[in-house]
Amino acid sequence: MRLLILTSIVAALCFAAEVKLGEPLTLKQQTAIADLNARPADFVDKQVQVKGKVTEVCEKMGCWMQLVDPATKAAVRIKVKDGVIVFPKDSIGKMAAAEGKFVKLELTHEQAIARAKHEAEEQNRPFDPASVKGPATIYQIAGLGAAILE
Repeated sequence: MRLLILTSIVAALCFAAEVKLGEPLTLKQQTAIADLNARPADFVDKQVQVKGKVTEVCEKMGCWMQLVDPATKAAVRIKVKDGVIVFPKDSIGKMAAAEGKFVKLELTHEQAIARAKHEAEEQNRPFDPASVKGPATIYQIAGLGAAILE
C-alpha cells in the first residue's frame, strides 16, 4: 500500500513539474503582454519576461511559440534560432513563461510576403500572396529561455 501511495505521489510530481528550456529565467518581474502590445516602443531592445497560454508552436522546427494572456487575449511570439530551443508541440494549451529581448522587425513588402509564406508552410495552411498588403512591422521576443508550467 505504501508503495502504491509513493508511486502515485512521484507520478503526480513528474506530471506537475515544469519543463525548462534554454537559459534559466532570471527576471524577477514579468511584463504584461498587453503592455508590450500597447506600448511596444517602450520595450524594444529590453529584456522582458512574459507569461501566457501557449496557443501555437512552430510545426516544423519548434523554433517559435505564441503566448496569449488568458485575461486580455493579448498575444506575443517567442522566436529562437533554429535548434537553440525546441518548443514542444504538446505545450499548446499549457501556461508558459518566457524571457528574452523584445525586438522590432521592419519588413519590406517582399520580406512580409516571404515571411507569411514561410509561416503558412510551417502550419500547413494555404497561402495567398495577395493577402499581404504592404510592408510590415513585427514585434516579438528573441527568446533565451522558457518554462512550460503545466
